[in-house]
Amino acid sequence: MQTSPSKRKTPAEWEVENRSVFASGIFFSARQAISRHATGGNVLIAATVLALVIANIPDFNQTYFSFWEQEVRLQLGDFNFFSHNGHPMSLLAFINDALMAIFFFTIGLEIKREVLVGELSSFKQALLPIIGAVGGMVVPVLVYYTMSRGTAYAGGAAIPMATDIAFSLGVLAMLGKRVPMSLKIFLTTLAVVDDIGGIIVIAAFYSSHIEVMLLVYAAALLGLLLLGSVMRIKSKIFYLGIGGIIWFLFLNSGIHPTIAGVLVAFCVPASPVFAPKKYIKKIRRSIAHFSQDDEEDLTRKSILDKEQLNWLKEIESASDKVISPLQDLEDSLHPIVNFFIVPLFAFANAGIFLLDMDPASLFEGISLAVMSALVVGKFLGILSFSWLAVKLHIAPMPAHSNWHMMSSIAMLGGIGFTVSLFIATLTFNPAVPAQADFLNHAKLGIVAGSLIAGIVAFIWLHFTLPRGIAPDAAED
Repeated sequence: MQTSPSKRKTPAEWEVENRSVFASGIFFSARQAISRHATGGNVLIAATVLALVIANIPDFNQTYFSFWEQEVRLQLGDFNFFSHNGHPMSLLAFINDALMAIFFFTIGLEIKREVLVGELSSFKQALLPIIGAVGGMVVPVLVYYTMSRGTAYAGGAAIPMATDIAFSLGVLAMLGKRVPMSLKIFLTTLAVVDDIGGIIVIAAFYSSHIEVMLLVYAAALLGLLLLGSVMRIKSKIFYLGIGGIIWFLFLNSGIHPTIAGVLVAFCVPASPVFAPKKYIKKIRRSIAHFSQDDEEDLTRKSILDKEQLNWLKEIESASDKVISPLQDLEDSLHPIVNFFIVPLFAFANAGIFLLDMDPASLFEGISLAVMSALVVGKFLGILSFSWLAVKLHIAPMPAHSNWHMMSSIAMLGGIGFTVSLFIATLTFNPAVPAQADFLNHAKLGIVAGSLIAGIVAFIWLHFTLPRGIAPDAAED
């Protein structure tokens, strides 16, 4: 069966349509990524509030705190996959070390995609958020260290480094289409660079008692994954299965296991089995079997004949093969990470018993240092470094923006919730009473600082953004 000449497109028409489809696909992916983070931010907020409420209800808080101490096992004979140095992991350790490794795996996938085809693929386009992110990491650390120098909690200087992409984009989402897309892209890219900085800090400063042979085995398996990528092995089970073994080796080697998630992500292939051009050709051949008469026939019956079924299965198979393992995994894991793993992490870690805390403690010690570093340090770091980059003509301003908007985005960078909490739990051991107190007050500073930064940024944007729809809001 062949299509009628009147319905068949010329090669030039196909070329124009294909370019349009793939161009719109790039913008659609960016919009979807931003939308997922923004929606996930709402769930994250709800989980945080719920944790704070339950942790302060006298009849429930002991159950809440003891619940996370339960042991987690995935056992085959005497071997427990969820064990650390021969001891079973607690539920809290499982969330922080295993589930958060999946979170960092998706960050690794996102970083690789951004470097290959996203905002980080163009040095000129990425330069301003990169410079802003550097300022947003350096200045908060300096603020924290200045306020904590000589104290027992000075080691927590890395806590205010990160920007929480889900929370910050959630605030921007509340302002709808008034926010230019260029600002959202700036903030997203800045947060990705922040994540890279956080990963480096975790790898460099949160490792101890290194077991060299386990790292040698992990390096060999990472080499195997890289070889698989070079040999164009596209099986996701291959990368996830070996990645799980690498995670276990890292967990017991002294290197924080979340780093394994990032390294495995970098090994996942970004190229599809079918190149887009080959995919389009295959679809054309399969679709060409259906004539205009088939359309009327298919409306009258729900069962396909054998030939029609085979043609459609060819299209289905080709569609699976045109999506790279990297994109497929990132798209599949984002809902799990945004709507389950990160909210569960927040629910398990954000619970702070406030009833025995002096309210004045928020304005002293580690709480004040963390809060000041997030609100003041992040704002000054992002804004000053960005301002210098623009004034020295190193990088251009984001389109349709001004310094009021950039200032509010810099303030929004002070929302450092998820990764800040994560680094705080790595810095202070809750099993040691003095450190447990530091951890609780650090969490208090993180929550308060993030809340202040979010509220101030929202009000600032609300009153300074132009009324109506932003010029590039059609891309949102």
